[in-house]
Order: sequence, then C-alpha cells, then structure tokens
Amino acid sequence: MAHDIIGSFSRNKGLWAFVGVALMVALILGIFVSPFASKSPDGLDKTAEDKGFVEKAEETKPAWEHSPMKDYAVPGIKNEKASTGISGLMGVLITVVVATAVGLLLYGLGRRWGKKHETGSGTPLSET
Repeated sequence: MAHDIIGSFSRNKGLWAFVGVALMVALILGIFVSPFASKSPDGLDKTAEDKGFVEKAEETKPAWEHSPMKDYAVPGIKNEKASTGISGLMGVLITVVVATAVGLLLYGLGRRWGKKHETGSGTPLSET
C-alpha cells in the first residue's frame, strides 16, 4: 500500500500541489485570520435573541461547557488573539488527521472489497 501512495505522488503532482496549497490556506486562515472574526452573535444566537428563546437555552448547561476549547480559546493562554489562533491551528490539524484517517480507512476497505469481488480473470468487477 505504501508503494501505491508513493507512486500516486508522481502520477498526480497537480492534485498533490492543490492539496498542499489548500492546507496552507486553511492554516493561514485558522491561525492568522480567525482571531479577527466578528464578536457579534452568529446566526443561531441572533435568531435565539430575536425570537426570545435564548433564556430557555441558558437554563440548561450547554454541551460545549465540557469542550477543551470552548469559545475558540485555549485554556491557560491569556492573550485572546493568540489563543484563538492556536485553537484555529489545532482545529485545522485535527480535521486533517481525522479526514486522512477516514480516507485511508476507506481506501483500504475499497481495495479489500475489490480483491474479494474479482472475476476469474483477475480483473475487478469495477473495471469490467
């Protein structure tokens, strides 16, 4: 499988360049732009305020109270912008790791499924 991935780099240079640029853009946005996001309430919060049910939501302890980075802040970092930037970095990295793991899992399952469903000629059914 490692040989297939290494071969994929040389066969799909444009795709890998796009993936690299997209990752860099996500990192730049997560680290440097997210600290300057609006402090105004988002759409859901604004609707809750406008419709008058924000108080009911505040009666129960919200699920994000248990979050390690609630309000996009890293505990222990006093500088709000730095804390938000670090949480953006962590969010991008966690997303990339989870997406890569899921992709590799599905890739492996797909290859295994293809080998189980080969015809007698050795050609997978998906290619016939």
